[in-house]
Amino acid sequence: MRRQHLSELAKSAPAVLPSLLLCDFGNLAREIELLEEAGVTALHLDVMDGVFVPNFTYGMTIVKALRDLTELPLDVHLMMVNPEKYIQQFFDAGSDIITIHAEAVDDARPVLDQIKDLGAGAGIAINPETPVSKIAPTLPHADLALVMSVNAGFGGQSFNESVLEKLGQIRETPGGEEILLEMDGGINSSTVQQCTDAGAQLLVAGSAVFKQDDYRVAIETMMEGVK
Repeated sequence: MRRQHLSELAKSAPAVLPSLLLCDFGNLAREIELLEEAGVTALHLDVMDGVFVPNFTYGMTIVKALRDLTELPLDVHLMMVNPEKYIQQFFDAGSDIITIHAEAVDDARPVLDQIKDLGAGAGIAINPETPVSKIAPTLPHADLALVMSVNAGFGGQSFNESVLEKLGQIRETPGGEEILLEMDGGINSSTVQQCTDAGAQLLVAGSAVFKQDDYRVAIETMMEGVK
């Protein structure tokens, strides 16, 4: 059961999950080696379909390639329409956690149930303009809630601190008491403390990791002083 990784991630919190969107895909094996040496607890993969978001990245082929390279948990964030059509394939490719967007489906509950029935962790994500009330009915069916602090689709955007209050709102919503809280977008040494103070347990970082020469130093610097 891949869902066991959820409790392991909760114990490691707060933890930085590198977003591989900005890694060197021409040297993927070396990148994973460096990230493992840096002590990361999981990897975050942003899957974009060019429809739900105005950008296109990669699919289950890259997930499978990563699964063959590492035993680290793969946290797969689907920024795509009709995710229910591809859940099985992403699971088969090696995804440990699969997160869908509330804005991309009419009803997230059956998709979350589909993910959990396979044995993976099920996540629900919301964009900055989406209120917590949108996902309130589905929180009891999710293992993870991902709050986007930038608009989904592109890396390197500035952090939107107005979304921080959503973490507390999720905690106070029935079904959100024990859920893993993840923040994605604009996470760096200047914003990480705000996120953890607000309750974020998993911190997705792209530029703050991959645009630095030493991944371990980058992560340790980011987390200095974070309790």
